[in-house]
Amino acid sequence: MNSYTVDRRRWGTMNILEQMGNIGSEVGRSIAAKRSGDEERFRGALIRALDLFDATIEVLIAQKSSRVREVFIARDQYLNLFFGNAPKDDDKKIENYFMQYAVAARIKR
Repeated sequence: MNSYTVDRRRWGTMNILEQMGNIGSEVGRSIAAKRSGDEERFRGALIRALDLFDATIEVLIAQKSSRVREVFIARDQYLNLFFGNAPKDDDKKIENYFMQYAVAARIKR
């Protein structure tokens, strides 16, 4: 079992663009690992992605942000890739969704 957990205090200092961009990195890693059949890498990236989703949701709830719904939906769509009945090309759509955040965070720097 992976013992990874994000530093919640540090995570809370990041803006939503940075948080979602970082979540996207783990989402991309998990998708790539699943495509290549590397179950160990997949499980590790999945656990890290879910921890980052949870950390972001906690921050947004504390801020009483309306964006929490969007993050819940993104998390649900992500999980649906592996454990639901998502169409085959949804992995590319989800990767693209998160890439937009990474690009926006980079531009905002």
